[in-house]
Amino acid sequence: MRLYDQTFASRLMLGTALYPSPQVMADATRAARPALLTVSLRREGAGGGGFWPLLQALCTETGARLLPNTAGCHTAREAITTGQMAREVFETEWIKLEVIADPETLQPDPFGLVEAARVLSEDGFKVLPYCTEDLAVAEKLLAAGCKVLMPWGAPIGSARGLNNVYGLRVLRARFPEIPLIVDAGLGVPSHAAQALELGYDGVLLNTAVARADDPVTMARAFAMAVDAGRLAYEAGPMAARDMAAPSTPTVGLAAL
Repeated sequence: MRLYDQTFASRLMLGTALYPSPQVMADATRAARPALLTVSLRREGAGGGGFWPLLQALCTETGARLLPNTAGCHTAREAITTGQMAREVFETEWIKLEVIADPETLQPDPFGLVEAARVLSEDGFKVLPYCTEDLAVAEKLLAAGCKVLMPWGAPIGSARGLNNVYGLRVLRARFPEIPLIVDAGLGVPSHAAQALELGYDGVLLNTAVARADDPVTMARAFAMAVDAGRLAYEAGPMAARDMAAPSTPTVGLAAL
């Protein structure tokens, strides 16, 4: 998977929030070996002393790149300021951009998102925007300087999987050369496999692992599902049919 100027061995991105303990988060990260490890500036600010060194150690150990996000921001100005602060705290120009419009669904605000993406891109950030599967919004984000798009599968933390498979498939077909990551709403490994089977370049998730009864095993399961989904896509799946097609040849059947 290639994002901006870097190639990653994994197609899985993992969040660091909601785990029962830092130790469980660390063990789940080791099991998943993600390409990127997301973290909120607010999480670091509220978490106190030991969280940042733990993240640094995990990135060194697993090879993951740290990806700060602007979680909790509801305006473009808020997101821009948070991104600039995150660059200073985490020493990276990579940013997962979130500008939330609706508090119930956590749906992105397309207008604030495009505005913030433009300002941050012009400021040298490598912006990964959390967006919907809307084609017009995708066009404007690319024009604003984004080289990666991260459409949602479903509302954050809902575990509903891919709500709009048709829309995601159209987005993939419309932008065949742009890296696309399904972000949010995945609940089980089969959801991740489905996204990769559609030709998406990767997935980003957090709650599905952090809130599992066994986060470490679930992290490992998602890593395996992502690999399986990508292999299936590269293998070229057979087309769906309305009627049966016998797999056993009729040649050689006994004549009555």
